[in-house]
Amino acid sequence: MSLSYEIHPVTPFQQNCSLIWCNETQRAALVDPGGEVDRLLAAVAARGLILEKVLVTHGHLDHASGVRDLQEGQGVTVEGPHPDDQFWIEALPPVAAQYGFPPARSFVPERWLAQGDSVTLGNQLLEVLHCPGHTPGHVVFFHRPSKLAMVGDVLFQGSIGRSDFPRGNHADLIRSIRGRLFALGDEVQFIPGHGPMSTLGRERRSNPFVSDAAVATMRLD
Repeated sequence: MSLSYEIHPVTPFQQNCSLIWCNETQRAALVDPGGEVDRLLAAVAARGLILEKVLVTHGHLDHASGVRDLQEGQGVTVEGPHPDDQFWIEALPPVAAQYGFPPARSFVPERWLAQGDSVTLGNQLLEVLHCPGHTPGHVVFFHRPSKLAMVGDVLFQGSIGRSDFPRGNHADLIRSIRGRLFALGDEVQFIPGHGPMSTLGRERRSNPFVSDAAVATMRLD
């Protein structure tokens, strides 16, 4: 595969931070470095990779608390999320204190992302999908050649993201999953923000919240 990955759960919430890299150039990115930055950097070094980017799906603390440290300490470029999540990023310090996390700092990405954008990593290209619902500015990263998506907290094996946080929206979340994620194809594997990987086809067939059978009886006003 032209793109490789490792999953490193971080923080007490066991959030799946993905280390991804281009096999042709050894250029790497960390997707959602929510914490434990030293351990993540050790994983990069162990592979002999060159860390050049941080990619952020959304602004919740378990996905974004380590971003500022990497941005300043490693000189990496930060891309994402969508600007509608700026209020979550600005709230990182008080929210970290509220949940008993180590101190977290807000950050400003070098590039906000939107539907239809793309991100490069070495010789690889990741497509950006804006998938609101869990948060208003949530994005997903999709590597089409390897049929791999990094979906943050939009979709999980057997479940979906919460929509009861500020500016969350259940109907938007279902539309994001059904209209944008499932459209990528049943064979696509995805790395969720928490828990084991799955495929979009498996979730479309059997997920109790968003499968074909589940949405047949659902009203989305």
